[in-house]
Amino acid sequence: MSRTKPQLHAATLGGTPDDVEAAFYEGLRSGDLDKLMACWADEDDIACIHPGGTRLLGMAAIRAAFEAMFANGGAVPVTAEHIRRVDSMASAVHHVLERVDVLTSEGAVQAYVLATNVYHKTAQGWRLVVHHASPGTQGAATEMPHTPKVLH
Repeated sequence: MSRTKPQLHAATLGGTPDDVEAAFYEGLRSGDLDKLMACWADEDDIACIHPGGTRLLGMAAIRAAFEAMFANGGAVPVTAEHIRRVDSMASAVHHVLERVDVLTSEGAVQAYVLATNVYHKTAQGWRLVVHHASPGTQGAATEMPHTPKVLH
């Protein structure tokens, strides 16, 4: 049995939203399309939006996009940081700062992406139903204070 089976098993059986999220990012880092896709709900309305990209709907479109991503460069060296969670009995929303290590002609640099991952508890367990990522900046890790200064 390979080492990836327990993580894939956790995503397949649902575990917790955190388990599914960990398997999703491990699938990205390892370039493992099957592990990554095991995290998604098998529903027509699931959605994925990559930074600067269009909205992809459904398992086939999402799989094709990740397959093309892996074919063009293999694994994605991404780390999920500064995760904020809003969890309930049947859904969870995670706001994530993704740090991506990029090799440029000047050397290694870090790029940042702001992502929102939405999970639903399905009959198969917890599954990802939306991954929406937008370009971020190095300052993206800086968060606004919890109390707004201006009320509207």
